[in-house]
Amino acid sequence: MRAVVLGLARSGVAAARLLRREGAEVWAVDRRRPAELGEAVGALLPLGVRFSLGSDEPDLLPPAELCVVSPGVPWTGPAVGAMRARGAKVLAEVEYAFRFLAEPVVGVTGTNGKSTTTALVAHLLAESGRSVFAGGNLGTPLCERSLEGGRRDVSVVELSSYQLEGIETFRPRVAVLTNLAPDHIDRYPSVEAYWQAKARIFLHQGEEDFAVLNGDDENVLRLYRGRARVFRFSRLGAPAAGAFDDGRALRVRGLPDQSAEEVYVELSPALRGDHGRANAMAALLAARLCGAGPEAVARGLASFPGLPHRLQTVGHFGGAEWIDDSKATNVESALVALRAFEGPIIWIAGGKGKGAPYAPLRPLLPGRVRLLLTIGEDGPRIRDELGDLVPAVECHTVESAVQRAAEEVRPGEVVLFSPACASFDQFRNFEERGRYFAAQVRALG
Repeated sequence: MRAVVLGLARSGVAAARLLRREGAEVWAVDRRRPAELGEAVGALLPLGVRFSLGSDEPDLLPPAELCVVSPGVPWTGPAVGAMRARGAKVLAEVEYAFRFLAEPVVGVTGTNGKSTTTALVAHLLAESGRSVFAGGNLGTPLCERSLEGGRRDVSVVELSSYQLEGIETFRPRVAVLTNLAPDHIDRYPSVEAYWQAKARIFLHQGEEDFAVLNGDDENVLRLYRGRARVFRFSRLGAPAAGAFDDGRALRVRGLPDQSAEEVYVELSPALRGDHGRANAMAALLAARLCGAGPEAVARGLASFPGLPHRLQTVGHFGGAEWIDDSKATNVESALVALRAFEGPIIWIAGGKGKGAPYAPLRPLLPGRVRLLLTIGEDGPRIRDELGDLVPAVECHTVESAVQRAAEEVRPGEVVLFSPACASFDQFRNFEERGRYFAAQVRALG
């Protein structure tokens, strides 16, 4: 069998390796040139993978029976269209990987909170003694798990809308939809189309599977059309089956193995704020539905270390707490971050915008944000849309913004780096951006 892999980021490289293990003749295609691909070419050359680099023009694509698509490659683009027109079966990397897994899968998607929820589910299951893989859109591609072989107790997989567009049989035992908000307007024809892609996580579930839904999100509830048994989490109500927040503790009831209501009081600082508590409810439901006991869940909720670049404290300078929230690549994520602190806040925002308005942030600024420092390509637009509410200074770069914040900050304040934008105007990814911010903070002394 001949297979084409479109895109040679981490997922594409892992897919090519898995295809070669299965005996396929593999062509790896990427519009980038070898010098831009780093170690990807070197990792695949010894395996006999062939390459078509520097272009993904349809006329240059080799014929194949199977095409595996990396998350960064648009499904509506000419390359995918050309492979389909030639009769190739076109699959997402997660779909191809899933076909080699022996263990049940927890799938987590949503606009915001999916990385933290994925990591927390894995942490809770590991605390209960389970052998767990955590990956997908979160760091390690699912094909790496398939290459590992053997059987884990559970694989916990973060899923982007891009990955879910290309599933055919992917069936999570537990599917979690954290929330829905406008995002990726640059890639989808409408917000509804983006949300519909997210809802595909439930497509292949059966009556013996579980769906964990945000009971406070009307769009999540509206789009769910699955057959799985539903459990909701809520901060505004008390669902009969699921989890709710009474303001003092998280309470759980209606689970299949439950005889009495469970109460969880102690949460890690990494789960601060309303959004963190919502992530905790989603994750504890998924973990309990996979067999984690209440005692292990309680320990895990208290000990969760959090993830880098997600409301992560990276230093104290000038009597202030400096927070790296570089993962906030959209407006909704920044809104969540601002809600997590009472203020006063010096807020650093900007980068490569996604086309969404910044107006939803306006109600949170007065009385909470003392100073707005903008950076990057969308910095001027953020200043124009929000600068009438609080003093705003265009700093252009992260380094300049950190220096200005250091000059302005007062004891007891929070310096919040929550960009509300993607990173690609100045950095390769949000991780690099977050590491650079943290380094600049450490350099302050």
